[in-house]
Amino acid sequence: METSQREDQQRAAEQRRKELLEAADRVVLRDGPGASMNAIAAEAGITKPILYRHFGDKGGLYRALAARHTEALLDGLRAALDAPVGRRERVESTLDTYLAAIEARPQVYRFLMHPAEEEPPSEQGFDVGKHSAPLLRRLGEELAEVIAERVDLGPDGGELARAWGHGIVGMMHAAGDWWLRERPFPRGRLVRHLADLLWGRLAVAGDLAGGPGF
Repeated sequence: METSQREDQQRAAEQRRKELLEAADRVVLRDGPGASMNAIAAEAGITKPILYRHFGDKGGLYRALAARHTEALLDGLRAALDAPVGRRERVESTLDTYLAAIEARPQVYRFLMHPAEEEPPSEQGFDVGKHSAPLLRRLGEELAEVIAERVDLGPDGGELARAWGHGIVGMMHAAGDWWLRERPFPRGRLVRHLADLLWGRLAVAGDLAGGPGF
């Protein structure tokens, strides 16, 4: 009887937490990195202390939202890497999955990756970099695991997979961040440019006349 009651309470708490995260998502989609705990509490129809009770502080809420969105992104990346197409197509699909995700929800991306210039005084000092770095590391490790599982890299496969996983995530993050800010050309062109780089175009490109090369 007591066990059943505890399980019911746990399910209720998990459902309530899910509802609060959905409310936080709505505010982040509206306000981007300026989303405040006050606005999220108001959206959820609760007081700020109750929100703190569930997540501790903005860092706790950030980590919960990051986990929510990271899982969805990783599911998409795994599906792209498992697609029954040629390797070049899988590379392009994987790149496009990441870029499409940040393009579709730029406010969520900015909340997760960038400090809020308009952050309320009561919440200034929240170190986004402190939390976004582990998120990128996790993406790198997850991608490395997928690469190791699906590509025969020989005796140094584990080392190569981790280097490539983190390198590809770093490239996608930096290039995607620049592209999302400036939108210099359509997403598909960025996918092709990055795929060309991964596909070895840099290695076979000739040096410009008079240039020192790399």
